[in-house]
Amino acid sequence: MKKIKIALLGFGNVGRALAQLLLEKREVLQKRYQIDWTVVGIATGRHGSVVNPAGVDLSEALSLAVADKEISSLAPNDTDIDGVAFVRMSGADVLFENTPVNYQTGQPAIDYIATALGMGMHVITANKGPVVHAFDRLVELAQTNGVRFFHESTVMDGAPIFSLWQEVLPAAKLHSFRGVLNSTSNLILTLMEAGKSFDEALAHAQAIGIAETDPSGDIMGWDAAVKVSALVTALMGIPLTPDKVDRKGIEDISLEAVIKARDVGLRWKLICQAWREGEGVEASVGPVQIDPNDSLYNVMGTSSAVTFVSDVLGDLTITETNPGPHTTAYGLLADFIRAVR
Repeated sequence: MKKIKIALLGFGNVGRALAQLLLEKREVLQKRYQIDWTVVGIATGRHGSVVNPAGVDLSEALSLAVADKEISSLAPNDTDIDGVAFVRMSGADVLFENTPVNYQTGQPAIDYIATALGMGMHVITANKGPVVHAFDRLVELAQTNGVRFFHESTVMDGAPIFSLWQEVLPAAKLHSFRGVLNSTSNLILTLMEAGKSFDEALAHAQAIGIAETDPSGDIMGWDAAVKVSALVTALMGIPLTPDKVDRKGIEDISLEAVIKARDVGLRWKLICQAWREGEGVEASVGPVQIDPNDSLYNVMGTSSAVTFVSDVLGDLTITETNPGPHTTAYGLLADFIRAVR
């Protein structure tokens, strides 16, 4: 039985969903994969931090965080330690890095991940920023230190996209992809098609926890652009930052325009795409009217889908229906199993 020490950096919706999944799947991990785990550290943005080499009570930490209470009461530690200090103190074998994304630079998450990899920890993240701003550096650092850097949950939550191309489709060359990758914008457009105003649709997305308090990253296409950049960088082997993506969001689409399209059988979708152009790549994010013959036409609500075009399989489409923090958590768990096995 492998005994794995885990540190959780970031304990918001995704981090807590991961904690719950680790608890639920503990017996499966032990019996099927011969893996047992101990959480030795948790760092949160609002509820303090705790490091304990003997182990942190994960169930109690969950209860405290959900109740909006400090988790630092679980062990006598400095609650104000920064992320890098937390990583160094933790003594973990695996770091789950789930701090908020920085679209422009990827920091400070890059420093957290680089520190962990340099100390010989596997790192698993749902944070898109480090993938698009420091992918080659972090992969090289992982290889140098004999550990893994995995990031399945950065695009389409728990759907197996990166692992599919990196492990299951050997020698395949990705030519292009096209999809709907942002849940918030897709839900807003779906609700507007049902007659809700933009503001009403956004308020609903926020109320159910899909959209952030500041939803500009989703509405203005930044989240989609970062996901496009991550796919291009990791799967096409061409570094691409979000500022190089031709980006337009849905903020200027009116209810009148959505209803008008609906009445003639069309739908607005925020389409994400990239394709090889010579030795480089072109990429875009923008609202497009599509007809029922389009494979993305029936991707509604918070669902996502992407079609990949390669040199060996033609079109390959992956669809994920109504994901949430629990599906993102599954992607992290799957990466964990891949890393420690």
